[in-house]
Amino acid sequence: MYCPACDYRKNALGADACGNCGLPLTRLDAPAPNGPVEASLMREPVSVLDPRPPITVGAGATLGDAVRQMIDGRAGAVLVTGPGGELVGILTERDFLTKVAGAPGFEARPVREFMTVAPETVTPTDTLAFALGKMDAGAYRHLPVVEGGRPVGVISVRDLLRHVVEVCPET
Repeated sequence: MYCPACDYRKNALGADACGNCGLPLTRLDAPAPNGPVEASLMREPVSVLDPRPPITVGAGATLGDAVRQMIDGRAGAVLVTGPGGELVGILTERDFLTKVAGAPGFEARPVREFMTVAPETVTPTDTLAFALGKMDAGAYRHLPVVEGGRPVGVISVRDLLRHVVEVCPET
């Protein structure tokens, strides 16, 4: 890595300071946003999306209960909580299609048999880019928002898209 102050070119990648003049180099590795959308994604927290309150069911709930909650709440995911209200899993529309469809008597079966255990989560203070990166890497459409291990909301890809559209300059 080269030093912009003294043009020293023998600094090791990831060096904290220039080996010649001592200029701090750590900030130079940080990506710079290119436009208002990238700036928003890199700087704004998940809380700006105003995450919708989570629809939750206990781990002992039946799939029938979970489906009714999702339909009534017009949601694509239900968060599964333990006895202390902590997040223990998530059950999504995709889970119904890939794990439940065709299972005999599914309505009476427990959610815990089909849920994704210990799902990826974000906090309200995580950046939008962090959340988007998790969603992209895991191919998730829904991401629980937690504080202290307890669900406080859910964000979706649709929420992020709406935000990007709002931030985009009109063209």
